[in-house]
Amino acid sequence: MRAVVLGTGMIGTTVVSELVKFPSIDSVTAVDGNEFSVEKCLEIANNSKVVGKVASLQTEDDIAKVLKDADVAVACLPHSLSLAAIKAAISAKCHLVDLVGSKFEEKMKLDQHAREAGVIIMPGCGVAPGITNFLAAQGIELLDEADEAVMICGGIPRYPVPPLWYQVVFRLESVLGLYTRPALAAEGGKLIELPPLSGLEKLTFPDPVGNCEAVITDAHSTAYTLKDKVKKLYEKTVRYEGHWEKMNVLGQLGFLDEQPLDIDGHQISPRAFSEKVLAPKMQGSSKEDITVVRVEVSGIKDGKQTKYMWEMVDLFDHERNITSMAKTTALPAMLLANWIAMKKITDVGIVPIENVIIKDLFNPFIQELNDLGIKIVFKEEVLV
Repeated sequence: MRAVVLGTGMIGTTVVSELVKFPSIDSVTAVDGNEFSVEKCLEIANNSKVVGKVASLQTEDDIAKVLKDADVAVACLPHSLSLAAIKAAISAKCHLVDLVGSKFEEKMKLDQHAREAGVIIMPGCGVAPGITNFLAAQGIELLDEADEAVMICGGIPRYPVPPLWYQVVFRLESVLGLYTRPALAAEGGKLIELPPLSGLEKLTFPDPVGNCEAVITDAHSTAYTLKDKVKKLYEKTVRYEGHWEKMNVLGQLGFLDEQPLDIDGHQISPRAFSEKVLAPKMQGSSKEDITVVRVEVSGIKDGKQTKYMWEMVDLFDHERNITSMAKTTALPAMLLANWIAMKKITDVGIVPIENVIIKDLFNPFIQELNDLGIKIVFKEEVLV
């Protein structure tokens, strides 16, 4: 199959470098608007099956032109281009794995169009959303009656520094959304919205992480797809202790508001101003990072109260020379693209990952992640 990777940043380059290794993939075209980024991607991939293409990816038409001769694509693009990429893939009749999980309702409205085009569109296929989604779905599937599913994930620095104990691994603009947006969750079969930074919880991860804390953030597609299968479902994002309180204070004081203020005749958004101030404070002392995941699903199995837990503590990948967040985001998407190429995934339409990587496909996918260096540990607890 002919594959296209949209975007050649660290994640896109990782997708290209790994995807091209599979026999089912005949060629990979790495596309970006930045020529230097494309050239660097080709250098890192170092494979004759990879070709580079410099092209605009700013509109649906731009993306459709790039995808017109492709069979499967992986979108490693900003949130703002996710819908455009999906629409372009449908019009080009190209299967698409997308890292972005936001605007799920709008994407589901395209389900019939995707079915008619005969293509598989899989949104939210990174680590969270992505890995967390199918772990929660599998836990619910294993129980006779599911009471609660909690998806916990976070990208944190290996060597945190004050005052925020955090470093940006993606765009700061996206990170700040966590502090200001209401969080989508599910209770009693209904969608609910919870206030930003609510549900603060202290928790501990194995070394070298230690003590952390988490707040409720958006559950993305799982709030829709799993709400009728579990009584309560929500997602939490992890930071080191003290971080959320500091950001909450900034939010309460208005520093994260988007409504512009007039300052000496200039219209300035407090949030845009804060981004400029905070960016150098979130660079960290090292490029090394850690990605943590913990998914807990509890309920009744064979008449007994049971809890299933999956946990991952993933460190900076020195062999690939990429951040843990890039690795754990890129590799699930890359594997899904290969599975589509191999026809292991065949259901067309808008296909959430939690509807696919369960039951018979769950363990094989976990094993392939493990083979690539993403190790997820499973524990079962039965309360007598």
